[in-house]
Amino acid sequence: MDAPLPLPVEPLIAALKAAGETTRLRVLALLGQAELTVKDLTGILAQSQPRISRHLKLLTEAALIERHPEGAWVFYRLNDDGPAGRLAHDLCQLADSGDPVLARDRERLAQIKHDQAEQAGRYFSANAEDWDTIRALHVAEDFVEQAMLEALGGSHFESFLDLGTGTGRLLELLGPLYRKGVGVDSSTAMLAVARANLDSAAIAHAQVRHGDIYNLPLPRNAYDVVTIHQVLHYLDEPERAIAEAARVLMPGGRLLIVDFAPHSLEFLRERHAHRRLGFGHEPMAQWIGAAELDLDQIVDLTAGEGASGKLTVTLWLARDRRVQIAGDNREVA
Repeated sequence: MDAPLPLPVEPLIAALKAAGETTRLRVLALLGQAELTVKDLTGILAQSQPRISRHLKLLTEAALIERHPEGAWVFYRLNDDGPAGRLAHDLCQLADSGDPVLARDRERLAQIKHDQAEQAGRYFSANAEDWDTIRALHVAEDFVEQAMLEALGGSHFESFLDLGTGTGRLLELLGPLYRKGVGVDSSTAMLAVARANLDSAAIAHAQVRHGDIYNLPLPRNAYDVVTIHQVLHYLDEPERAIAEAARVLMPGGRLLIVDFAPHSLEFLRERHAHRRLGFGHEPMAQWIGAAELDLDQIVDLTAGEGASGKLTVTLWLARDRRVQIAGDNREVA
């Protein structure tokens, strides 16, 4: 987090009062390690759902934590923004990790994470055959990932957003480059897989959220890099998704789109819910331009000999055409 901002006395007292209770401090300590639901917390803390909900309400009102609905569930996590969020993180650091109560809470949290990882693994296994079928049609995934890394370059950046994050693979791949990452997906089952994968990879600076790619639950001008990897072919209106991605890009930010070039494999539409059979350079360039982005680079990756179907994967790298003036909040074209 950035350097702490001053917190007015009344909100500071409210935040301290909210945190100054045994169960609520235990909740903060747990949310400092993972985002959790009411069900998770009731299992760990062995308290009733209404009581846990009351504690969460007080912590949320004090801006120490934030809530994110995901279908029928709501996930809670420490607030990453503002002085109250800084206070929440500081309190977690100050709490004695060797305290027997907190240590026992961590043991129960580890068991819940293990159970969730097993459940996510079962879902992934049930769908792995379909995904393997598609992967076998184009250039190896590691070549695609390498091309993405080369397109973005090796420079570090502040904020990263992955739309249609799926298993969270790009959050893991680009983990060394960004300070804070967010993955958005409309499938709660896939989000469970992504959470398990991020936890297994020990990536604590990324989180995933449930959301609509056409109407993201995110502010404009918020991310340095946005990716849309093998998602647009599932959409009826890919241009709307591109426009929404452009909305959340910071001035000068980059959008990296990865998808199939035009092809004629109708079975992908019939059996795998593909709405579009790839995208040509021209329509993609038009959509990118309409979103007020400049197209910087196009890379076509062919599957090569021996790959059935021989689908081509294309990378489009675009940049927000606005320029942020150093030391100034104004934006100029």
